[in-house]
Amino acid sequence: MAHLPNNSSSSTLDLFIKSSRPAPQPSATSQEIRDRGSTFVANLYTATTPEEGRARIKHLKHVVHGAKPASHEVAAWRCMVLKHGRTGLGGPEDFELSVGSMDDGERWAGDKVLKVMQAHTIIDAVVIVSRWYGGTMLGPARFSHIETCATEVCQEYKRTEERRECIALLTTLDAVLAALRAEYSEEVATDQPSMSQPGTTAGKAADSSTPKDYSDIDLAKAKRLIKARENAIKSVTLLLSKRREGVEGPGGNSHGSSNHEAGVLNGEKQG
Repeated sequence: MAHLPNNSSSSTLDLFIKSSRPAPQPSATSQEIRDRGSTFVANLYTATTPEEGRARIKHLKHVVHGAKPASHEVAAWRCMVLKHGRTGLGGPEDFELSVGSMDDGERWAGDKVLKVMQAHTIIDAVVIVSRWYGGTMLGPARFSHIETCATEVCQEYKRTEERRECIALLTTLDAVLAALRAEYSEEVATDQPSMSQPGTTAGKAADSSTPKDYSDIDLAKAKRLIKARENAIKSVTLLLSKRREGVEGPGGNSHGSSNHEAGVLNGEKQG
């Protein structure tokens, strides 16, 4: 006797998998704008495909705003997707920009949000501007509020992304600088064994390999530290080059050179 598939179990499993996934969180949220009873607020979610973007819109509308539905959920998305039949191995030519928008009853509003995204070169994201109608028609002012909210989340997202990229670069530069300092200290220790003792330049250089926590750093300081690390890397690279070329020979000013080297190797530790 043939057995029918247990669709109930399959549906339950699908529901469990979906419900066990973490709820999507906005990457940026604007301040609320209130005007004659109406309220406007924008949220930006990352979305790598139009389908993912539409899923974020549904989540915001039915889950986040489920208890207090917005009158309109105006949205636009811009996603870099693979062209049909391409694998992505062919480089940039394998991709194309897929864009779209939804007015949700607020005619022409979706296109205005899309233009804001284009102006800020936002890609792989969806911007949703929610409006709760207050009973008074606002006329053209409503479009100004929608654009203001959309602009705010786009700018905040760009700042957040820039900060994230700066932290990633700073972490990489720290690793490069630590490796160069260790390499230089090893060469010095080969010529001057006493330099490898605890508390000397070699020992201190090894300490710089400990990863730093930049989770609370602001963008301005991150940029300053990036420049400082780049300068330090240039200095240590120059010291290595001079040593390997034999510029600092036995007849050179070893005392002055040692002081300069120590400053270069240890000068960025407190950054």
